[in-house]
Amino acid sequence: MKTGVSLYSYQQSHFFKELTLEDQIREVGENLPGADGIEIVDEMSLRYPDPGEAFVAQWFGWMDKYGTVPVTMDVSFDVLQFRDHVMDHEEVAERLRHDIRLAHRLGFANVRVLSTCPLDVMVRALPEIERLGMRLGKEVHQPMALEGQQVTEIIDYAEKHATNAIGIVPDFGIFGFRPTEVLLAQYERRGAKRNASDAAVELSALLRAGQGPFDFADIARQTAGNLRSEFKRFFTTGESIPALKGPFEALRAFADERVPQPSELDYIVVAEAIMQSHTSFDTMRQLTGHVVSCHGKFNNMSEIPGRPGEYHDLAIDYEGAIKALKDGGYEGYINTEYEGQRYSQDRSRAEMMDEVDQVRRHHEMLRRLIAA
Repeated sequence: MKTGVSLYSYQQSHFFKELTLEDQIREVGENLPGADGIEIVDEMSLRYPDPGEAFVAQWFGWMDKYGTVPVTMDVSFDVLQFRDHVMDHEEVAERLRHDIRLAHRLGFANVRVLSTCPLDVMVRALPEIERLGMRLGKEVHQPMALEGQQVTEIIDYAEKHATNAIGIVPDFGIFGFRPTEVLLAQYERRGAKRNASDAAVELSALLRAGQGPFDFADIARQTAGNLRSEFKRFFTTGESIPALKGPFEALRAFADERVPQPSELDYIVVAEAIMQSHTSFDTMRQLTGHVVSCHGKFNNMSEIPGRPGEYHDLAIDYEGAIKALKDGGYEGYINTEYEGQRYSQDRSRAEMMDEVDQVRRHHEMLRRLIAA
């Protein structure tokens, strides 16, 4: 199993112009023992859609200089870019074909599409991926589960057509089992009650144990963004899509029993409990042959009590996830993806998280768990 970093992890330092693209690559190559993988979001790191030949030459120069390897390029599609229409599937597929060629030009082995990308679009672009000897993976992002239709349809297609060129990119957020403490802390700074944070952690534990006040199955079919917007609509109007109305009503009752005079924000905090995937480690073990690469998602690395210099994300079960990959014989990359900086962006720059330190802590954990 190999390790690397999605440079998305350094998004804050990139935005503030504290780390250049070369600085980010150097950090991976020189300061993360055993790591060499580079993953990028195309429009963050490149002059998109064509970075130019001078950049391409410089890019490969950096790879040689710092001993790094292009692993996965992440792409997305602005389907509203035209004033007169929403892009159809063929237009999106053509954009994806372009991005595949761009990734190949930069030496990437894989291209990752977002979890909302339809299978039809991936299939339309598959001949280009196969022609170039690359792999195309769909991100499996919380609250999606590995057992859901978005995954099974890809596995079924790959097995029916005997191709390894299409697969999945599991985001380790799917192995989260409670809201991260840095998100809850941000909510409390905004005025949420501590009782609401406690209720969110309690409800998360109940749902994980299969003892929650509602069936989690319908929720797992939604994206996190859809769940948040639908819960906001439910709270404001009492309406939501039919599959979510029952769970939302039960969630509101759960909050009412635990939070004195809950505000709208308190309800939103408790609703963070439904953003977990509750996916199975055994499913991960069985699907390792279809894994293109992994996103090592985390939101905060804190020191393990009583174990100086050793770190964990207390909201994500990394030990179980890595063991499942090892048991399944996975030999690909886990690329660190830090997203917790967004939960300190209501504070001053001096109080914001140090992305470089957080990623270094994450790699301490990865080295330790992979070697275990």
